[in-house]
Amino acid sequence: MERERAISELELILSGSAWELWRDFETSVPRTAASIIEFWNKTPGGKAVLILDALSLREVPWLLSEAQRRGYQIHQQGVRGSELPSDTTPFAKALGFSGRSALENNDAGFAHQLTGARTETLGAEWESCLDWIKAAPSIVLWHHWPDDRVHQLADPGDGFQKLCREAAHTLTSNAFWKLIERMTEGRRLVITSDHGYAASGMFADVGDKEQAAWLKTNFGSSRFANGAGTPHHWTPPISLCLTTAHGEKQFALGRRKWKSAGGYPTLAHGGLSLLEVAVPFVEISAPKG
Repeated sequence: MERERAISELELILSGSAWELWRDFETSVPRTAASIIEFWNKTPGGKAVLILDALSLREVPWLLSEAQRRGYQIHQQGVRGSELPSDTTPFAKALGFSGRSALENNDAGFAHQLTGARTETLGAEWESCLDWIKAAPSIVLWHHWPDDRVHQLADPGDGFQKLCREAAHTLTSNAFWKLIERMTEGRRLVITSDHGYAASGMFADVGDKEQAAWLKTNFGSSRFANGAGTPHHWTPPISLCLTTAHGEKQFALGRRKWKSAGGYPTLAHGGLSLLEVAVPFVEISAPKG
C-alpha cells in the first residue's frame, strides 16, 4: 500500500503534464519479451524462464529479499516494460507464441523465439509443478499466479489488500522456493512477468460527468480498446490513442476510474499507468556450494 502511494506524484506528472512521453514508451523502454529473447540467446548451457503472470514491481522486494536470504546468486535485478497493451496475448506474440495456451504440454512447436525450450503453462499449486521440471536443459514455465487472483479479487472491495497479503506469503514460502530450487538445478533462471496491474480501486473517480460518460462508452470496465476510439477534446487528455507494435489502440491514461456496470474493478490491467506497464526482471542462479 505504501509503495502504491509513493509513486502517485510521478503518475500525476505522466498523465497530467508529460503524457506525450507515453508515445515513446515502446522505443525508449527495454521490453520484457526482448530481454527474455536476449537472455535466451546469450546464455550458454542450462537456462530457464519463469513468467509469473501479472507480477508487478510491488511484489519484487519480497522476491529479492527472500532470494538473498536463501543464498541465491542475483546476477541482475531491474525493470522492463510490458507490451502495449499490457495484456497476456501481446506479450505471448512478442515471444513468437500465438498465446499463453500455446506453451501447454510442450506443444508450442518451433515457430517461436526461444529455440529449444521445453514449455508449459500451469495454474497448479507450486508443489504440483515440480514433476513437470525434468532434466531438460532449457525450460520456460508460464505460471498463472498472480493473474488468476487479480481477476478473482477484482470485484469492488478489499481485493488489493488480500492480494498483497497473499503475495507476501507466497513469495516467502518454502513451496514457491522449492520450485525455484528445481528450476535452478544446472540452469540460470530469469523470473519476470508479462505485465503488471493497476490497483484501480485506489484511483480517483472522474468527477466531470461528460468525461466519465465518455470513458464508460469507450472502455466499459476495461483499460484499453482496439482501434482509434472516439476523439475527445480534453487537456490534459483522459486517454491516448497509440499506434503500437500490436496495432492501433486506445488507452485509459493514468489513475482514473469511472462508474460502470457492476462497479469498476479494483484490480485491472491494460491501461497506461506505471505499475501496469513496468515489471521486474530478475536473473538468478543456485546458491554456491
